[in-house]
Amino acid sequence: MLKKLPALLLALAIGVTAAFAQETQIRTLTDGQKYKIKGVVVAKDDTSFTVRDVTGVDTRVLISQATSIKTKGGIFGGGDKTPMNAIVRGLNLEVEGRGDSSGSLSATKVRFGKTDLAVAQSIESRVKPTEDRLTVTEQNAERVSGQIDELMAISNAAKGGAKAAQDTADAAIQGVNATNQRISSLDDYVVQSTATVNFKTGSAVLSQEAKTTLDQVAQASMTLKGYVIEITGFTDATGSVQKNKALSKRRAQAVIDYLVETHNIPLRRIGTSYGFGENQAVGDNTTTDGRAQNRRVEVKLLVSRGINQNVEIRPTTTDDNEK
Repeated sequence: MLKKLPALLLALAIGVTAAFAQETQIRTLTDGQKYKIKGVVVAKDDTSFTVRDVTGVDTRVLISQATSIKTKGGIFGGGDKTPMNAIVRGLNLEVEGRGDSSGSLSATKVRFGKTDLAVAQSIESRVKPTEDRLTVTEQNAERVSGQIDELMAISNAAKGGAKAAQDTADAAIQGVNATNQRISSLDDYVVQSTATVNFKTGSAVLSQEAKTTLDQVAQASMTLKGYVIEITGFTDATGSVQKNKALSKRRAQAVIDYLVETHNIPLRRIGTSYGFGENQAVGDNTTTDGRAQNRRVEVKLLVSRGINQNVEIRPTTTDDNEK
């Protein structure tokens, strides 16, 4: 195992070197001159973002309260006002403004298409969890390096106590192995808890009991890191297969809307969402009770073993059967 560790550290060092080797040119603007720049957002913070044009040159853009941020209008003109936090990496946009004393662009107007915004936000929701996992990996690698240094120091100082040094070395190796296990488990997701909410016949409206159950799911997620929520909708066998398929999707979407709008669950935390229609019944569709059990949405809270140690499955299924 120790022979593999230098290779891991070397790979991390090569990645950092490559990142600096690909440094992008930064444009310096003339103070007071008007500019109109088109490109893709490659970086962003609270008050500014960086746009990269088709030539690969970056421009830092400053945003203020006076900046007009809107989506592009249709054939009749106009557009919707959009908050600064809607701008994400990968968004294709146009910026107008003037250069300031720092060489950046002080923006007066920012415009982008609604489709471009939707695509960029979808990409960001997938990229951010990956970046979080990479950050954890880098931190673990630093701890591994420190453990190796400590092990070497102990070995050099243990000339008069070989047995004690060996015991300490064995303990350090076990710690290294545990750290590497955490790195390899970052993408190993397990079910932490499950919940079920039920619906009236033909309805996708959440009852008060269903909302209470979802409140508990949202509260549980706040105590976790590296979690995702899987949401699946179902119906009973009443009606056509096509209508039941659409109804199950609406029920799943109703749960997503409640978690996002009421509890501010980030979109990147919403994992798989699907409507199975009348498939995968849990009750007998020939009985009233069975059909009530099948009119449901199942909500699973999953966590990464690599980030959350000693996770366990804790079923918290709550029935809200309405006949």
